[in-house]
Amino acid sequence: MNDTESISILRNTLNYSKDSINKLKVYKNELIFYNRRYNLISSSTEDKIWFRHFLDSAQIGKYIDFEDNNSLSDLGTGAGFPGLVLAINNKNRLFHVKLYEKSKVKCNFINSIIKKLEIKNVKVYHGDLTNLKIKSKYIVIRAFKKLQEIINISREKIEKPHKIIILKGKSAQEEINKALKFQIFEYKLENSITDKESKIVTMEIK
Repeated sequence: MNDTESISILRNTLNYSKDSINKLKVYKNELIFYNRRYNLISSSTEDKIWFRHFLDSAQIGKYIDFEDNNSLSDLGTGAGFPGLVLAINNKNRLFHVKLYEKSKVKCNFINSIIKKLEIKNVKVYHGDLTNLKIKSKYIVIRAFKKLQEIINISREKIEKPHKIIILKGKSAQEEINKALKFQIFEYKLENSITDKESKIVTMEIK
């Protein structure tokens, strides 16, 4: 899928505004520029940012009600995926986005994007999750930890109730099966629109 097709899906299927698309264009250029000095994303994905990073992140917006005046927390956001991509198209000033990242370099990059694009209601938290307590209705995760570790963090560090939305690769079902050996939980598994082998895992934690 090329950039034009990815942008078309963002606009026509995922309801990204013209202003949001323009902000993503700036985000992309800054990402490529910073990536020359810092290892923010794999260099092999630089020519696929719209598809591999922006569209992949944006697709989980359909699981989030941005009108409920709550918040989402992105654990291990890296260069801002998926949390910052979702925040760019958030139109509700009462809905907050929290980005958690242990790399100071990546936090600095994200903060520079937030400032440059004047994105509202976003806060970056630097540090290890070990020392944090998280309160959000939605927990979004892309490239972070194995499912069992995520479940442990959910139980120990995140205030209940909350909904977990995880972008996983082809090993999603295998990770679920391993985790089910230790505890019973309900989940839904849906196909990703960016990769036929990748999955989106959702879990309601009460």
